[in-house]
Amino acid sequence: MPYYFHEHRDIYFQHQTAVTKEYIIPFITEVFPIKEGTTVLEIGCGEGGVLKAFTELGCKAVGVDLDAEKLDLAKQMFGEELARGTIEFINKNIYDPSFKESFKNKFDLIILKDAIEHIPEQQKLLSYLNTFLKPEGVIFFAFPPWYMPFGGHQQMCRSFLKKTPYFHLLPMPVYKGILKMMHESDSRIQTLLHNKRTGITIERFERILKRTGYKVLKKQFFLFNPIYRYKFHLKPRTQYPWLAAIPYLRDFFTTAVYYVVKP
Repeated sequence: MPYYFHEHRDIYFQHQTAVTKEYIIPFITEVFPIKEGTTVLEIGCGEGGVLKAFTELGCKAVGVDLDAEKLDLAKQMFGEELARGTIEFINKNIYDPSFKESFKNKFDLIILKDAIEHIPEQQKLLSYLNTFLKPEGVIFFAFPPWYMPFGGHQQMCRSFLKKTPYFHLLPMPVYKGILKMMHESDSRIQTLLHNKRTGITIERFERILKRTGYKVLKKQFFLFNPIYRYKFHLKPRTQYPWLAAIPYLRDFFTTAVYYVVKP
């Protein structure tokens, strides 16, 4: 059985809202003001737990996701906000021309929380994102570096593999073979293999930022991801400065990174 918060989406929603209030919004506001009327786009919004924290501040939000089932749950969670018109959920690919036409230069803030590591062609994505920003807009990224203990999201497994750190770093044929041997479902295996193809390191992310013309306004590496406070009752802890300064090695021991960037 996977960790309970991956099956009980209402609990997962609450975790996402809590971590956004306690950690993400304070992090962003150190370099970018968030106030009533701020326009926010979240890409890969799921059920909308992150956006809930922003709408409670009076922001106007749009959540986009390819998973229609998750968006149906989001609409159940946001009945009042949907009625007031302060939030909108869209089941569409952001590269769809109609999405671009509707939202070009519309947002003060774009959020990708635990999303970029699932998206292929990440350099293409970053080149495209500023299409949706207002002139002074910024983007917030949070993701687990690929080489961290559970960077492959193997916690979604049904077998003991869900608690096996660094398992995702095995060569692809070995990784796939063990997943099959442990009778993980075909759909779960395909998701995990996709994650292996798209997982991103700190170093690669920063190279892409440089190539696509983004400036880093603020970044923070975590030894213990802030979401672990709600999932595992572990106190969040920032990475040791000396370790955070060592490229590649830091990826193995950094469970989450936060960035605020602007074009």
